[in-house]
Amino acid sequence: MAGSRSEPLVSVIIPTYNSENTLGLALASIERQTYGNIEVIVVDSFSTDSTVEIARRAGARVIQVRGERARAKNIGLRSARGDYVLFIDSDMELTPRVVEEAVEKATEDPRIGGVVIPEITVGDTLVARIRRYERLFYRGTPVESARFFPRRLALEAGGFDEDLVFFEEATLPAKIRRMGYRVDARIEAPIIHHEEGVTLTRLLRKKYYYAKTAWKYLQRYGDVYAWQQVSPLQRYRMLVTSPGFWRRPHLALAVLGLKTLEYLAAGLGYLAGRLHAARVQEPVEGAPAEAKTP
Repeated sequence: MAGSRSEPLVSVIIPTYNSENTLGLALASIERQTYGNIEVIVVDSFSTDSTVEIARRAGARVIQVRGERARAKNIGLRSARGDYVLFIDSDMELTPRVVEEAVEKATEDPRIGGVVIPEITVGDTLVARIRRYERLFYRGTPVESARFFPRRLALEAGGFDEDLVFFEEATLPAKIRRMGYRVDARIEAPIIHHEEGVTLTRLLRKKYYYAKTAWKYLQRYGDVYAWQQVSPLQRYRMLVTSPGFWRRPHLALAVLGLKTLEYLAAGLGYLAGRLHAARVQEPVEGAPAEAKTP
């Protein structure tokens, strides 16, 4: 997308894998932005469907690499030409003023190193409806993570931690915050997160998988802010004390029930991750005691 040369260039980076059902909507929403000077980088993990063709038809630059989302984001970051970078998922739709408001917010104070964009969950299942209600009460809390950054700061911070999948999106803002910048500035224009087809089984499997690296996240970023993100007690307290949470009691109870199941799945994933880490650090049989497996 071409815009005014006087406007800072914004690079929108989208990791994909077999995303043909949602990527077109994400790209169309970028095309509809009220801000004109945008480049789109799709970092694809060798999709076997039409993801790459959809991206190229929309004029996006496509890079293909294998790896988790954090690696894809970092490759997109290093390839970006923009003054600012915005990271979104392939199932996200930007409302028209997202980029314009993010640029305005980021340029109003040099201490701003990250901008939070609110999310609205939509979907056709009961789980999606519960998650939509839950997300209403995370506004201005540590659960939200910045998605929009000055590229210079994102590069200086080293990007996202590539060996984490648990809260990987929070690792870059955590590092920029440690550099002395604010990462809690936020805009009003939301991102619409499409969760059509999400089921309880799929959600819990994802939570289990992500939580395998939770111990690493807490080891590196285990400050008060990180514990507010991760701790079940903090999350329950955050929800039940939020104004309006009990206005719809059936949905409030459903949120608490779903969070309990998520934390059970995540707890099992956490234990599996710790056991695996301990196992690979055990002495190799027949080797000197100080020798470790790779």
